[in-house]
Amino acid sequence: MRSSNHLIGMVNFLTFLLSIPILGGGIWLSSRANSTDCLRFLQWPLIVIGVSIMVVSLAGFAGACYRNKFLMWLYLVAMLLIIAALIGFIIFAYAVTDKGSGRTVLNRGYLDYYLSDYSGWLKDRVSDDGYWGKISSCIRDSGACRKIGRGFNGVPETADMFFLRRLSPVESGCCKPPTDCGFSYGNETYWMQGGGTIGPTNPDCMLWNNEQSMLCYQCSSCKAGVLGSLKKSWRKVSVINIVVLIILVIFYVIAYAAYRNVKRIDNDEPAGEARMTKSHPSHFHL
Repeated sequence: MRSSNHLIGMVNFLTFLLSIPILGGGIWLSSRANSTDCLRFLQWPLIVIGVSIMVVSLAGFAGACYRNKFLMWLYLVAMLLIIAALIGFIIFAYAVTDKGSGRTVLNRGYLDYYLSDYSGWLKDRVSDDGYWGKISSCIRDSGACRKIGRGFNGVPETADMFFLRRLSPVESGCCKPPTDCGFSYGNETYWMQGGGTIGPTNPDCMLWNNEQSMLCYQCSSCKAGVLGSLKKSWRKVSVINIVVLIILVIFYVIAYAAYRNVKRIDNDEPAGEARMTKSHPSHFHL
């Protein structure tokens, strides 16, 4: 029994360590929400799951140390619910970021983003006028477009240099007009109409404004850029979550087997004098 308790305690300690990358992923998404992605509600389920694993692991560890079968049973039940929640979160994350990606542009290092390429609940959430007002203000306040400027030895980069850059989805969608508008490059966030193309049909071309507080923050391309950024962030975190989930399931199976072994040993232990007398019955003489 002692070895089984030690095994359960070790598994709980390792499970506690596994909660760290999950919690770290939630905190990383939170930092992205405050600087780039600007959707502040998406990281909380992950943070709650990470904290829950920490608390439940500590309860299981205490149960193993003090041989408290109720705490060990509570750990198994709670961990099963947490595993189910983590599976649900991973499926949800992939489902809402399944469609949509940037489009390659001829002779450009960056991608262009179009809202029509995305669909589903997340697109509707981001596109909502009331919610988009908060997101666009967050992007503006984060200074994402101010940081896009570059210079070399005090000389601003040329159009050819800019065209070869790999911009983030938010930088491409919010800080410059879509390429099919045909605008002429002035600098990273200043573009002039009349690039020698036939009149543009993209509605975002009419929304572009060289005023630094406006730029393309009301463009559909900016909304698509936020969705593209969210997809990249969530996919990175989901890869870590899947690896942690697999290890978590393995640890759960080990802990469950050890718990069953503890119960079996408890049920087979001698139950005092009555059990002893039964194993050595008295002989009666007629």
